[in-house]
Amino acid sequence: MNELFKEAERKMKEAVEHLRREYARLRAGRANPAILDGVRVSYYGQLLPLNQIASITVMENRILVINPWDANALPDIEKSIISANLNLTPKREGKVLKIEIPPLSEERRKELVKLAKHIAEETKIHIRNIRRNFIEKLREMEKNKEITEDDRRRGEEQIQKITDKYNEEVDKAFKEKEKEILEG
Repeated sequence: MNELFKEAERKMKEAVEHLRREYARLRAGRANPAILDGVRVSYYGQLLPLNQIASITVMENRILVINPWDANALPDIEKSIISANLNLTPKREGKVLKIEIPPLSEERRKELVKLAKHIAEETKIHIRNIRRNFIEKLREMEKNKEITEDDRRRGEEQIQKITDKYNEEVDKAFKEKEKEILEG
């Protein structure tokens, strides 16, 4: 049964990690290299993630600096960022690209908070589905006489504790993202 709990915990932890990755992509008015995670650059005939052909750093909270390891890739990187529809405009400055992250309007901040809340709710639904699946497994084990009714009840309580723990992490991540968006 301990293996069952470890598996449930691992799946719920993955759900929270996915939530954090999604939040990293949400533009909150601050420069964050994760904004560019989805950008792929055509480099010598291959589509590569931007972070594999350039370093991405943050300057002054609102500016991303992209420094390609090969200066010849600069035009392709610029083209890829523009075509990624991120509403970001890179500017060439010597051998680097700079992207200024514009401040968010109040309306856009509210939209982003709604989106962050929606992503959090989707994650909680996923966690509840994981809980339901593992409770079904416990009931199946009881039905097959692998565990007793008392073991099943204790198992359900343990699964619920794990669920509560990860739901709290989702709430905490949402509160942090909400604060980041509103303070921007």
